[in-house]
Amino acid sequence: MLKKIKKLVIGTNNRGKLKEIRNLLPKNIETSSTSHLKIKSPRENGKNFQQNSLIKSKYFSKKTNLICLADDSGLEIDLLNKNPGIYSARWGGKNSDFNKAIKKVYKELDKKDENWKLKKIKARFVCALSISYLNKKIICVIGKVEGKIAHKPKGTNGFGYDPIFIPNNKKKTFGQMKLFEKYKIDHRFQAFKKIKKFF
Repeated sequence: MLKKIKKLVIGTNNRGKLKEIRNLLPKNIETSSTSHLKIKSPRENGKNFQQNSLIKSKYFSKKTNLICLADDSGLEIDLLNKNPGIYSARWGGKNSDFNKAIKKVYKELDKKDENWKLKKIKARFVCALSISYLNKKIICVIGKVEGKIAHKPKGTNGFGYDPIFIPNNKKKTFGQMKLFEKYKIDHRFQAFKKIKKFF
């Protein structure tokens, strides 16, 4: 019998991610966050999203003695060999400044193909969600949403690369969508569907 999780720590110091994960979780779950508990993030030296997500969920679980749900996510752009990928936040420099990161994406696209704006530049958001208790992995899953890169940033909703990502079959970027619209289709929601049986 699967024992339902009633209390956990959300392993992220990113306010946007924290808000979204809290919105995905059932309201009866008691959550604390590593940002609220002032626990610094570990070094993420995994080779993919799953490994980095597990590094975080195990680390934060050991620090708090609580079950931890952690996310590692990023934007893959096919023309840039799937970069920024797991380095998505790092493209924003030391302070993860996403205005800087978005400028870097456009600069790299220009370098690869000066006519990229005339083409559909395929991209996807990927999210690995993991749940760990101390050193033990409970589950780790992946969610993805496919789309393309907008020619210029649009919208101020969401966070990170949301203003430059247009999901397939939509006209608006994640940055232009109302949060509840985005939450119903994005990569975090796709991953969450695979773990919600634990709650």
